[in-house]
Parts: sequence; C-alpha cells; structure tokens
Amino acid sequence: QAANPVSMGKTRSKQFMLREGDYSPDGSSKFGDKALNVQIHGDAAFTGQGVNQETLMLSQVPHFDVGGSLHVVVNNQVGFTLPANRGRSSRYVTDLAKSIAVPVIHVNGDHPELVAKATNIAFEYQRRFRKDVFIDYNCYRRWGHNELDEPTFTNPLLYKLIHNRKSIPDTYTEKLISNAVLTESDVNNINIEYTQYLQEQYEAASSYTPEVSYFQDQWSNMSPAPKAVEVWDTGVNKDLLKLVGRASVSTPADFNIHAHLAKMHVKNRLKKIEDENELDWATAEALAFGSLLMEGRHVRISGEDVGRGTFSHRHVMLIDQEKETIHIPLNHIHEDQKGFLEVANSILSEEAVLGFEYGMAFDNPENLYIWEAQFGDFYNGAQIIVDTFIASGETKWIRSNGLVMLLPHGYDGAASEHSSCRLERFLQLSDSSESTPDSEDVCLNIVNPTTPSQYFHLLRRQVVRNYRKPLVVVAPKILLRLTDAVSPLSEFAPGTHFKPVIGDSIANPLNVKRVILVSGKHYYELNKERVKAKIDDVAIIRVESLSPFPLQALQTELAKYSNARKFIWSQEEHRNMGAWTFIKPRFENLLGKKLIYAGRSEAATPAVGTSKLHRAEVEHVLREPLYNIK
Repeated sequence: QAANPVSMGKTRSKQFMLREGDYSPDGSSKFGDKALNVQIHGDAAFTGQGVNQETLMLSQVPHFDVGGSLHVVVNNQVGFTLPANRGRSSRYVTDLAKSIAVPVIHVNGDHPELVAKATNIAFEYQRRFRKDVFIDYNCYRRWGHNELDEPTFTNPLLYKLIHNRKSIPDTYTEKLISNAVLTESDVNNINIEYTQYLQEQYEAASSYTPEVSYFQDQWSNMSPAPKAVEVWDTGVNKDLLKLVGRASVSTPADFNIHAHLAKMHVKNRLKKIEDENELDWATAEALAFGSLLMEGRHVRISGEDVGRGTFSHRHVMLIDQEKETIHIPLNHIHEDQKGFLEVANSILSEEAVLGFEYGMAFDNPENLYIWEAQFGDFYNGAQIIVDTFIASGETKWIRSNGLVMLLPHGYDGAASEHSSCRLERFLQLSDSSESTPDSEDVCLNIVNPTTPSQYFHLLRRQVVRNYRKPLVVVAPKILLRLTDAVSPLSEFAPGTHFKPVIGDSIANPLNVKRVILVSGKHYYELNKERVKAKIDDVAIIRVESLSPFPLQALQTELAKYSNARKFIWSQEEHRNMGAWTFIKPRFENLLGKKLIYAGRSEAATPAVGTSKLHRAEVEHVLREPLYNIK
C-alpha cells in the first residue's frame, strides 16, 4: 500500500509535464484530463495499513490533488489467513472512503458484466467530478496466498464452499450458452484458439529480449552514476545571485508584510546581499532555488510548514497580514524566468507525503524535489518509503531518483524526539564499502554540511549532474542563526563546488599532534572550546560527505599532519548512534590509521531531555577529545 502515494506523486508529475490543473497556463485544463491515477488495494491491507488514510487525506489538498483516483478494492474476504470479521472494525472494507465523502460501488465479483458496469460508472464519476471513487469487488481467493500455501489449515469452512463452487469462467460460459449468446462449439473454438495463443507465447518467451525501459523519454539525458569520484562546478555569477537575493524578499507595493519580517527577514537579507558577506542558511537556500529557477529548472519543496520553515527561518511564502493572500517572491525574480517554485505545505503526515514526493522525483529528473521533516526524528513515520523505495529503488528497478530529504538534527538540550534524525540508520542503508574506495555510485548520498555555501552547492549539484541519487541532508537547527555559520558570496561564485571534506586553517600543520574528525554542528562547539583554551597542536577536520566516503579528500588533508599521532572521531551523538560505526572501519581499513572514539556512551534514547544532564554531557564531549585522550 505504500506504493499508492508514490503512484499519486508520479501522476502529479505527469500532470505537471502535461500542464494540467494548477499547472495549466490559461486554466483551461483540469487535473486528470490526460493522466489518471489508479490504485489497487487488498481488503485486509486497505483497512489495516495507515498509509491509506494518509493518502486519502492528500486527495483534495492543494499541491497533492491529482483530479481524483480510481480505487479498485479486491475484496477476497481474507488477509493471508485472517478472516474478514477479524480483520477490521468497520462493516465494509471501504468505510474508510467515507472520511473524504466519496462514493463506493459494491459489486459481486462472480458477475463479469456487473463488474464491467460498476467500473464504467466509477470511471464516469471520476471524469465528471474529478474526485476519488471506489469499486469494492466482493470476491474470493480460490487458492492459497501463494503456490505453497494451504488455506484449509486456517479457513476450512470457507474453502469447502469455494472448492465446491464452479469457477467464474465456467459459470459465465454456462450463462452465455443458456442465453443463446454462444454455442458450445463457439466456446470450444475460443478455448482452442486461446490455448494455442498461450502455447505460442510460452515458446517465444525463451528468445524474448525485454526492451530497455530505463533512461528513456524524460530520462534520456541522464546516465548511471560513474564508477569514479567527480567534482561538479555549481557556482553562479555574482550579479545573478544578487538579483535573486534581492528578489527573494521583494513584495508588491500594496502587500502588507508582517512588521517583524520586514525588519528581521527582508532588511537583514538585503544588507547581507549588498555586503556580499555573512550569508546565512536561508539566504543560501533562496539563492540555490532562485538560480535554478532562472536556469529553467522547477523547484518543489514539500513537508509540514515548509513555507515558513519549522524554525521560522525560510519564509519563501509570505502572507499578507490584512488579506491573507500568498506571495512567493522567488516566482517573480524576472519576467523572463522559466522555472517556478512550488511550496507544498503538507498535511501532518510523513509516509504518504514522502512517498508522494518520491513519486514525483521518480518521474522527472529535470526538477529539484525536496521533502523536509519538521524535525529529523519524525521521518521514522515514513521508514517504509525510505527502506523500500529511496534506499533500494535503483538497485531493484534500475530507476534513479534525485529526491532531497532535509532532516533537522542536533543536540541542543531538546527531548529525545526532537534531537536526532537517526543518521546511523541511513548510513546502515548505504551500500558504501568498508574495504574499497567509494565512487559516486552509492545508493544514498548522505551529507552533514556545516556552512550555507556547502548547502547551496549540494542543492544545485542535485540537478546539475547528469545522474540522480537520493540526497539525505542532516539539516541544521542552531546553525540556521549561528553567527559563525555564515558564508561570503565569494564561496558561491563560478568555479566553486561542494567540498566533501573541509580542512583546518591551523597556522602550522607540523605542530599538530592530534587530529580530530567531526561531522556537522559539533565542529563549531569543539572549535570554540579549542580557541578558548588556546590549543595549537590539535587540528579539526570536518567530514561533510559521509556516503560516499570521501577517501581522497581525507588523504589530502591528513597528509598535512605528518607529526600527528592520535586520530580521534568526535561526535555529539551516542556511541551506538551517529556516524561512528560507519566511519571507524572505513577510516582504519582504507587509511590504515587507528581511530579513537570520543563522545557520549551508548544509550537507548537519543537525548536525556533534562538541561542539567545535557550540560554535563556537553562538557564531557567537548573535553574528552581535546584534553582527556592521551
């Protein structure tokens, strides 16, 4: 059932390319005119899987509407071995459809003509009203769940009835003969003709060569990821960046912007753009979006509260304080712009919404699709989408996908459900090698960027490259407003790119006795402690890319510290979390150096949730790598 929101996303992408509904330039086309979403459900799965309710709640919401889906419920009155009366609490399997006030047509599956009639009625309803409609096919499973299953073990009475019942082809044939529609001779001829056809196809199967269906049509400009490490120039001309930066906070003359935003968001950004310095995270994101829009790429960002941003930092969607009208400044950069930003504030759902966005990115590689979790921890409600589609889809189906996941993460004293995006789980899903150098061809790109310019280059690289990989971004919370976590405009210029590793600017590398490797915001806290203590024999290297493992970049940086004797991995996450168990074997196997752990001890929960214990842990994770490891 997790495939259903994916199919809706793919349908919406088709409708985007066909310029249907909201994408129609003149409003003459409706969603569903040329692309129809059809979903198939089993009875037990439809009532038992929560993703179905999430998906139905998307069906009439702006930015997720596909003009109504046609739902086919194959109601076999059993779920594997579970009988229907124990598989749900509702009377009908389709009672969930009542939640969105759409019709359900119940039909006896033993009657082919009635099934056809019910299907026609459902289709005509969807065509006229562009809303979901359900067909409940009341039928039964003649054999077991699969070839090896014996259904009489658990459902003996039901299967006694089924085995004594003629098949649908037999009963329908008898009806046609008794009504003089066909003769027995006609039936025999049909059976002989079709059996012959099946035999011919069976014999031809041994020499059949399937058509190549991947990297075709809208994917024809794409290729598989290379078996090498590549660097892509993702910098942008300064004049264009400044144009985008100014436009990103511009509003019509009669627009009533919130007074706080006028001062803190608009005025501050304009100053940073003109000064060409201290660009923050939200500004870098706006520059990435806007530059892609000006290049003709479309950008869609989806998730809970993404227009404003969970942490009130983004504000790509402004609300008139008197009329409550919406203004998206990046859609008004220049009269010649070809690309547009779609801001899809979603329902409070993770699985269906993430599946929907995967479906959109699955279909179209030319645009940038982003899903942001409200907090990184909350993605776990969509674990099925991550495991079944995002991490493994390319391996299973040879279907690339460029979806970006933004997962706010960081230990700042919050509780255990608002601190960790479970980085370790994504790293476990990666097919990065522990013993041989990685290429770009890993199933997941997993990054933990520490500067706004790094984030800018990651977003642009996602569509500039001629191949697609899912991008998991360990996104910031505190860094959004940290005065040290800023970038000059020069770091966005032509010739610049994402750096998988950021080295230390320590004055004399030959004085370094120990090298600390970190990833993410922990760098800033550790560096602040180092500066405070005036330590000059410790280098701190930032590992920005985790998967693929940045072997070459690390080799280059470590070569500067020929007198270093200790190599330490420092993290704010607990030892059984974060990147430690991923980094250690790769560092030791590929670089030939022993790596020492410094950080929190093992725990069952990501964060302690009390300020006193949190402060004690912070002191420990900062002191241990700088002072305590001898």
